[in-house]
Amino acid sequence: MGEGLPKVAAKVPAVLELEPGTYWWCSCGLSSKQPFCDGAHKVCELRPLKLEVTAAGKQALCQCKLTKKPPFCDGGHCAL
Repeated sequence: MGEGLPKVAAKVPAVLELEPGTYWWCSCGLSSKQPFCDGAHKVCELRPLKLEVTAAGKQALCQCKLTKKPPFCDGGHCAL
């Protein structure tokens, strides 16, 4: 992982059924609880992104960390 660059955690999105609440999306790719933060970012300058879910439903969360619409998958993994 280069300085300021995230680690690719997976080349596919995490499609999850999320309940309303606050989630922290891992932006560094180092978390062992992908796509969510576990505090592993403490060794780099990248920080998690707060995700507020207001209604239950399926979400496709980026795991390649290349999305232009964080935390949501935009197909950026297709370029890997």
